[in-house]
Amino acid sequence: MTSLLQDIKEKLARLNVLEKVIVVNVLIFVVGLLFTTILSFLELPSEFSKFIVKPWTIVTYAFVHYGWLHLALNMLLLYFLARMFLNLFSSKMALNIYFLGAISGAILYLLFYEFLPKSRVGVPLVGASASVRALLIFLCAYMPNKEISIITFNIKLWYIGVAILAIDLLSLFGGNGGGALAHLGGVLLGYIYAKQLTKGNDIGKGFEKVMDSIIEFFKFKKKSPLKTVHKNKSKVGGYTKADFNEFNNQKKIDVILDKISKSGYDSLTAAEKDFLFRAGK
Repeated sequence: MTSLLQDIKEKLARLNVLEKVIVVNVLIFVVGLLFTTILSFLELPSEFSKFIVKPWTIVTYAFVHYGWLHLALNMLLLYFLARMFLNLFSSKMALNIYFLGAISGAILYLLFYEFLPKSRVGVPLVGASASVRALLIFLCAYMPNKEISIITFNIKLWYIGVAILAIDLLSLFGGNGGGALAHLGGVLLGYIYAKQLTKGNDIGKGFEKVMDSIIEFFKFKKKSPLKTVHKNKSKVGGYTKADFNEFNNQKKIDVILDKISKSGYDSLTAAEKDFLFRAGK
């Protein structure tokens, strides 16, 4: 049993951050099959009066799925987006966009759900669609002329972005208008994030600092009464050779990303594309 748990732990450690998000979504779905009341605790209410007593649902709803198809579609798209996104950007930025996309979708849903034509009243919001939309539209807006292969033909990302936007706008007047509102919130967040990043502004940094502070608060480290300090002769000015290499690599990545924002992904040389791919690993 110990060996099995260790094997699972090692496999999870090798997953990238968005693949770990997929695992969390699947686990919550499985738990929900056994204990349905847990999911109702996590879903976002449509009424603001109910939301204010369940504020955590502004994020947790993005991990709740009631149907296999809903879960599978979101997680498959998230899996493919992870491969593309993490070859170019950091894990922290991926999480920033995922969570901010969920929050943006929830806010739009809470503000405008009551104004939609709908057949059912008081339907709660669930699903990772707003978060996944945010990541997808971010890529479409950041490198619009990047082409991806779909079955037997290539298509530019900005075409996909426009198609997604059109579908969500039309869906506002269908049976899932509330879901479409959340999708549009994710679309809006992804677009704004990408456009600001091309100007050198990472709008997710504030959210990232808040999350880092929360994580740090819940870290309980056992402190030793005595601490022995050993001088590390391999350090220069307090930095190791690995620190300098990491700094240089990050600077090179920044230069390449700046080139993408100005001239598009296709303007990169083969060596630059290879460097980004290896850095993403």
